[in-house]
Amino acid sequence: MSQRTLVLLKPDAVRRGLIGTIVTRFEQKAGWTITALELRTPDRGTLEQHYAEHVGRPFYEPLMDFMASGPSVALVIEGERVVAGVRELAGPTDPIAAAPGTIRGDFGTIVRENLVHASDSEESAEREIKLFFPGLA
Repeated sequence: MSQRTLVLLKPDAVRRGLIGTIVTRFEQKAGWTITALELRTPDRGTLEQHYAEHVGRPFYEPLMDFMASGPSVALVIEGERVVAGVRELAGPTDPIAAAPGTIRGDFGTIVRENLVHASDSEESAEREIKLFFPGLA
């Protein structure tokens, strides 16, 4: 069954010049298509909605500051089992725990600045796509 998911290449990926490298990994996956892509610096309101479930946690404010620190690339990827597949390709948040061949395993350095966000479910993907690409809803 075809799905859509939201991926964010976070400010550390943009600063380090990894946009092309990371996007290529998604493009090379057979059956997946990038249907939207935009470079932007999300405003505080968008970030607050996106990370609302983390309000009150110790990492919330540092995460908000990091995500507002520079441009990110927002993209929508469509394909079979793309939600789980993108998360697998991204690897675990901790780059030390991430296997070689995953984005975080190959390029990650620290947990907080972990290069990519990937929707964790079809429901989250739908909500996040509406937030970042309201015209696709």
